[in-house]
Amino acid sequence: MSTSTISQQPDKKQPVSPTMAFIQGITRTAGGTMLGLTMITSAVVAGGLVGLAISFRNLPDVRILQSYAPVETSYIYDVKGKPITSLHEEANREVVPLEQISPNLKRAVLAIEDSHFYYHQGVNPHSIGRAVLANFKSGGVVEGASTLTMQLVKNIFLSHQRTVTRKLAEAVLAIRVEQVFPKDKILEMYLNNIYWGHNNYGAQTAALSYFNKPASQLNLAEASMMAGLIQSPEVYSPFRNYQTAKERQAVVLSRMRELGWITPSEESAAKKVLIAIGKPTAWKASELPYVSDAVVQELQERFGKETVAKGGMRIQTTVDYNFQKMAETTVNRAYYRLRSQGLRNKNLQIALVAVDSRTHFVKAVVGGVDYKKSQLNRATQSRRQPGSSFKPFVYYTAFASGKFTPETVINDGPVRFRDGDVYYSPKNYGGGYSGAMSIRHAIMVSQNVPAVIVGRKVGVNKVIEVCRTLGIKSPLEAVLSLPLGSVDVTPLEMAGAYATFASNGWYSEPTMIMRVTDSRGNVLLDNTPKPKLVLDPWATASLNSVLQSVITSGTARTAQIGRQAAGKTGTTDTERNVWFVGYVPQLAAAVWVGNDDNRPLGRGITGGGYVAPIWRDFMVQAMKNEPVKYFPSPSKFPRPSSK
Repeated sequence: MSTSTISQQPDKKQPVSPTMAFIQGITRTAGGTMLGLTMITSAVVAGGLVGLAISFRNLPDVRILQSYAPVETSYIYDVKGKPITSLHEEANREVVPLEQISPNLKRAVLAIEDSHFYYHQGVNPHSIGRAVLANFKSGGVVEGASTLTMQLVKNIFLSHQRTVTRKLAEAVLAIRVEQVFPKDKILEMYLNNIYWGHNNYGAQTAALSYFNKPASQLNLAEASMMAGLIQSPEVYSPFRNYQTAKERQAVVLSRMRELGWITPSEESAAKKVLIAIGKPTAWKASELPYVSDAVVQELQERFGKETVAKGGMRIQTTVDYNFQKMAETTVNRAYYRLRSQGLRNKNLQIALVAVDSRTHFVKAVVGGVDYKKSQLNRATQSRRQPGSSFKPFVYYTAFASGKFTPETVINDGPVRFRDGDVYYSPKNYGGGYSGAMSIRHAIMVSQNVPAVIVGRKVGVNKVIEVCRTLGIKSPLEAVLSLPLGSVDVTPLEMAGAYATFASNGWYSEPTMIMRVTDSRGNVLLDNTPKPKLVLDPWATASLNSVLQSVITSGTARTAQIGRQAAGKTGTTDTERNVWFVGYVPQLAAAVWVGNDDNRPLGRGITGGGYVAPIWRDFMVQAMKNEPVKYFPSPSKFPRPSSK
């Protein structure tokens, strides 16, 4: 049934002209001595509106409604379309076309709010006359005369003060709107803008909240209850008092029956329906809060805070709900294991990030052990020293220079370098030196001195260039201690950089967002991967070969997962931060453990002993259904020439 024929259904009454409707309305307003006053007042008001339109020249131009986009709710989904959370400020709203709103709701709203909507031209003289009479009797503004069009312009353009001046402006704007827009468009804007209570704006959001179904599926009982909310949403809310909501519903149904829009039997049946009530959704907590927070952060970086606040976005993330939950459970389990191993600081935290090396899509992000206690996302927001897990950037730079191979011998002995105005003498973890050793062995056992020597020979500025190529954006200072991880980086940066090693040099910008559209399906962002080869294949394959030795025979033997994998441990001075960053050809993951107050974890706490097992636990589950793949051999690629 067309919305424009609502007022003709179902009592078969024939439509009348606006003038006749106006006269009929007046004759039903009041009797006795007051009827003449009502008629005169209505005529004066109706006739004077044209003059008012001229005097109210400073009112807004209603034509802006043609491009008006109300603030809407944005929705975040996992990679498979499962809802994660909604984002909105005060207005929780989802805009839908008029044809996606149930005819039951359209009829119910018109019946109780403006049954002459399809007859008047923005202002209903009959209603104005009745309101003027009531207000004249009371000596103040006690009754309104707003049509749906007047309510619409009030909500969008005007204040809600109950003054005569505002009501006159409201009437003028309503007439202007009716001159520009067809009735169905006005009704659509009204139903998408009106407030329905509990921070729900618009019919769609309200229907989902109150009845757990879209506005298109509302039956007569639900529609009449929802229409009754408009007058006073919080008072008639079924969330607060179901019986009061049912009483208000009866008023709406009675009005619909009086108008002949439903039959007495339909009215009776709707009153008897026991409606299943939903629950408030406006401020519902996220299903995956660390993911939601990181996605919002990325959205704001890409679109700006103002655009994100306006809403209306549909965001498909790169994260699978079940995979993320598995990662969170892994971190939680590891936390209690570490506590049982003697790490008792109440500020103990763990962060984990996993990045698909083929796409650089973030597959899991766990920013701490308990989001309810601390909302800081340590995976994306906290910068900590990576220690020896930074060394692969140095050794890749060396291999790419063409001057070094994994078998190049470096002397692990006492050295002293001048660094600006001071001298720097690197020390190995635990003290002591081991003499001449290959780069493979040096990184396998994580000796510090060889890393500093190689870093100085290739140049720390070259190392920084490689880090930038791999997507590390944190500040990096060109000091001699840089190869030992004397800078601060995030776990996300480390996982993203190692993912490029895992792909043998192919890079895309890491992201948690796969696709963003507006509420009408227009694509705002498409993050289809566009990988670029940014590293030398031979140098990368050589590094992968060396980092496999770390797991098979070095400091990270506790990270063995029964398939080919590579990685590097990291432990900073005084054990304030311990890391393990590792990967298989399909996936890279970084795990960090430390205290929020930056106090030492304890003597002897290392990445290999305490963090690599967390990585192993996660990766065994992550790769459970993934085929075993192998890193390419360096022999497949030409070695870069020495410069």
